[in-house]
Amino acid sequence: VQLQAYGGGLVQAGGSLRLSCAASGGTFSIFGIDWYRQAPGKQREWVAGISSGGSTAYADSVKGRFTISRGNAKNTVNLQMNSLKPEDTAVYYCMTSGYWGQGTLVTSPA
Repeated sequence: VQLQAYGGGLVQAGGSLRLSCAASGGTFSIFGIDWYRQAPGKQREWVAGISSGGSTAYADSVKGRFTISRGNAKNTVNLQMNSLKPEDTAVYYCMTSGYWGQGTLVTSPA
C-alpha cells in the first residue's frame, strides 16, 4: 500500500484547508484511516480517524473544527480543516494498517 497526502499550504489563522490522502496498491475502503501531525520540535500526534464502517473520531484539540471523510474518488480520504489556528501548523500524515504516506505541510500563521 502506498499513501500520498496532499493539499497542504499556507493559510492565515481562521482560514480553511482541505487535505486529501490517496492510496494505491490496496483496497482502501476496508481499512480505517488516521491522520497524524507533527509540529516542529514536537512528537507526532494523532489528529483524526475514520473506521472501515465510517465511524469517526477526533483529538480534542481539533474537535468541532476538523472533519474526516471518505472522498468521492476511490481510495481517498479527506481532512477538512476549518478555523485554523497557529498551533495547527505541522506536517500532516495519513496512515493505514501501519503504512505511512509522505506528509504535507500546513502553515497557519497568526
